[in-house]
Amino acid sequence: MRRSLTTYLPEWTRDWLEIIVPGLQILLILLVAWLLQYLLRRVLNRVRQHYELPLELMLPLKALVRWTIMLAALLLVLERVGVSATVLWTAFTGFATVGAVAFFAAWSVLSNLFCAFLIYTVRPFRLGDSIELLDVAEKPGARGRVVDINMLYTSLQDSDSPTPGTLLQIPNTLIFQRVVRRWKGGQQPPSRAVPPESAAPAARSTTVIGGSPAAEDAA
Repeated sequence: MRRSLTTYLPEWTRDWLEIIVPGLQILLILLVAWLLQYLLRRVLNRVRQHYELPLELMLPLKALVRWTIMLAALLLVLERVGVSATVLWTAFTGFATVGAVAFFAAWSVLSNLFCAFLIYTVRPFRLGDSIELLDVAEKPGARGRVVDINMLYTSLQDSDSPTPGTLLQIPNTLIFQRVVRRWKGGQQPPSRAVPPESAAPAARSTTVIGGSPAAEDAA
């Protein structure tokens, strides 16, 4: 019959094993959690350098990774010290429910954050480009030069405002809901054409038929 390792140890060491073994397991869990967090942080830094992502965009992602790893490590440590799996599962489901409610409550903010990440990775435009947002391709919309992209808004320097320095702050989610007309950096968008409807009354008022006012009224 196979004997356990504790049968070969002195009597006084057997009581200590009940403390030493869980302690070593806890240290191993913390070490793995630290290494995993370190590796993921390096991966995120490489992604940020490769795609030239802003620091304010990566900070929430790093915080999410850090807290997820810490929560998982905490649950494993509690299990090692003897906390019931039922209690851990109840706590986990409770945290998950609260997280889901908070996620839906902040959906508009999170969607803008995600769209900002897509703007920097997919690059439909860059800083310095001029863009125009259109409901349809034939209908003019808001346009200007891209001067800033943050977690919530894309800021355009309004090309059509008579006041210099006027900015248009467009939610990032709106960028992916509209047709985007783009002029790359250095290119200037053409000036707005005068609509024919506004020019037609002026043309009619100056048109003289037959050289007489009566003919003009009849027209």
